[in-house]
Amino acid sequence: MQFRLKTSKKTQEIYEGLYVREHLQPFALAKISIALALNDGFSSIDNTVGDINGLDLNRQTITGENDALFKALIEMNEQRHIYEDEYFPNVVKQYIDYGAVLLEQEYRYGHDFYSHLVNLEKGI
Repeated sequence: MQFRLKTSKKTQEIYEGLYVREHLQPFALAKISIALALNDGFSSIDNTVGDINGLDLNRQTITGENDALFKALIEMNEQRHIYEDEYFPNVVKQYIDYGAVLLEQEYRYGHDFYSHLVNLEKGI
């Protein structure tokens, strides 16, 4: 069982930019990214990892005590059972990378970033 994943370089750049402007840590941004990907109806197409030249994140800091909840939400979204070795790091990485792009768009095009994220929660 793996406990670490590497994001894409693009995700790293997005998270670093948001950290500079908003002082949000990568572990918080990863959780928001997963939530945005779930809200958007993202589906992991395949089991490929892709670009792994970004941040090195620990499973405990991403999902923590809510790991089973994250997995259940992703399985419901995918409408299939996901085996543990596929779930982490592959599927979680895909959700983080996809959600990071959505997060950047929310930041770029939203007027008040925090208020906008809070209101997004109503749809999640």
